[in-house]
Amino acid sequence: MQQVKLISTDGKLEFSLSGEIDSATSEDFYAEVRTAYLHDKKDVVFDCSALTFIDSTMLGTFVKILKELKADGYVMSLKNVQPRIRKLFEICSLDTIMEIGR
Repeated sequence: MQQVKLISTDGKLEFSLSGEIDSATSEDFYAEVRTAYLHDKKDVVFDCSALTFIDSTMLGTFVKILKELKADGYVMSLKNVQPRIRKLFEICSLDTIMEIGR
């Protein structure tokens, strides 16, 4: 199953995330997102409706992506985040530095 899929480039880069993305797959995730972003720099949106699990490594990867986008003047947001995954962001106070929609 593909865990990261670029689904739209209209105005923003929108990625659909699915399944489990953790320390074993976070480097591939980062590389795929970064490649698309460097090819077409704009705001990035992650649709997390089919995402079932992330770990602390992925939280760090999201922060790394956020820092890169902010340095270039762009915004990163997550939408359709399931409650238990959203809770991870809240526990680490990451919901205060990035947009995390329900």
